[in-house]
Amino acid sequence: MGIETWVAALVALGIGIVAGWFVERQLRGSAYQKRDEILAQAQRDAENLKKSQELAGKEELLARREELEKETNHVRDELRDQERRLDRRETTLDEQQQDIAKKERMLELTQRKLAERSEAVDARDAELQQVLKQQQDQLYKISGLSPQTAQDTLLARLNQELKNETGAVILKHEQDLKANCDKMAREIIGMAVQRYAAGHTSETTVSSVDIPSDEMKGRIIGREGRNIRAFEKATGVDVIVDDTPGVVIVSAFDAVRRETAKLALIKLIQDGRIHPSRIEEIVGETQKEMEVHVRRLGQEGAQEAGIHGLHEKLIDLMGRLSFRTSYSQNVLRHSIEVSYLTGMLAEQLSLDGNMARRCGFLHDIGKAADHEMEGGHPAVGAELLKRYGEGPEVVHAALGHHDDIRVDYVYTVLVAAADAISAARPGARRETLEKYVKRLEELEALACGFPGVEHAFAVQAGREIRIVVDAKQVNDREAARMAHDVAKAIEQALTYPGEIKVNVLRETRHIEIAR
Repeated sequence: MGIETWVAALVALGIGIVAGWFVERQLRGSAYQKRDEILAQAQRDAENLKKSQELAGKEELLARREELEKETNHVRDELRDQERRLDRRETTLDEQQQDIAKKERMLELTQRKLAERSEAVDARDAELQQVLKQQQDQLYKISGLSPQTAQDTLLARLNQELKNETGAVILKHEQDLKANCDKMAREIIGMAVQRYAAGHTSETTVSSVDIPSDEMKGRIIGREGRNIRAFEKATGVDVIVDDTPGVVIVSAFDAVRRETAKLALIKLIQDGRIHPSRIEEIVGETQKEMEVHVRRLGQEGAQEAGIHGLHEKLIDLMGRLSFRTSYSQNVLRHSIEVSYLTGMLAEQLSLDGNMARRCGFLHDIGKAADHEMEGGHPAVGAELLKRYGEGPEVVHAALGHHDDIRVDYVYTVLVAAADAISAARPGARRETLEKYVKRLEELEALACGFPGVEHAFAVQAGREIRIVVDAKQVNDREAARMAHDVAKAIEQALTYPGEIKVNVLRETRHIEIAR
């Protein structure tokens, strides 16, 4: 039993070995066959790739060949164009050379003619000189004078004639100067006014004090009037308490004193403690504050006008002018404006602008003290300026800016002109505002009276009138003529400062709509 088993096992082992070898051989044959197939396919793919690469190379080569042919054709065309241009340029140069040669021949001919004419002129000149010499010799023989004596006589006569003619020319120029001096003066003033621009408002010094209720009037008056008497004694003003509801009037000729009393009364009403001792305390504090405020106003005004080196008393007086009005125009602002205008007028005339501004700034300083000193404000101002060390030009400007005396300095005339300009400017004073508006209305009405005018507008404070005309009724030439006629009509019919520019506007519009 054991031997048979081993034999069967050996037989089975042999059969397994044979079967494994047979299977291995079959698998190896299949792998070789697959390898051959892969190699054949790779060879076919390589040949296809090689053919496609060769085809792409041929196509690229053809494309580059076409591109090179295009570039060659383009270069060939450009060369042909350049050749044609060069041919034309060569033709043009040949023509120019022919023209130059022709002109050279004409120039040579002209030079020969000029040379011949110059020789003829020289011959005639020599002949003329000889004839003149013969005539001079004959004149000397006839007159019996030597050449030197005849020359002196002739020069003396010419000198006398020149003197007469020079005198006539000088007289003529003097007459022309007299005729044009007014026009030149208007131009200078108008130019200075146009250079200066400032806001103008009319104002008044308010002397009324609002009170919270009518019961406060009784407290202001006090028992048997002791409060109001103490207040009037401390401030030097009159306090008017009437039936007007909610208001107490402070009246005084001195504007600074009136303003001080007004501020003190406002403080007392706000404090509520109104009795004689408190009144004296508040009034004293307010007076000190007002002194500082007045000096600060004077310093700011002098700094704005560019004035330096003023006496402290003059600065205080100029500060007081901030509380003084003339026809509702603040006198300090008026003085600053006159300073600017006077300086500009002086610069137009090549004078000292700093001196002119100083004269203009201080010309109305007498109004700060005319209630304390006798005389009008020009005399009072001149006295104060002389007292505090100002020069004769400044003193004379303050004394004579209203043309009360004979003018000794040109700055006085400039101050007078600037003072009139400042007072007459639109909006500076209430009484001239209506005249200013009326003048503008007259200017526009005069322009609208011309045929073909649709609208007229006065602009730039009346220094320019813009006239809009109907383009159908007025052509360009008629518009130019209208501007001239309107300017002449304004000169004849209206009174105005400076110049008025007439601007005629004509416009034609053609409108179409694209749909």
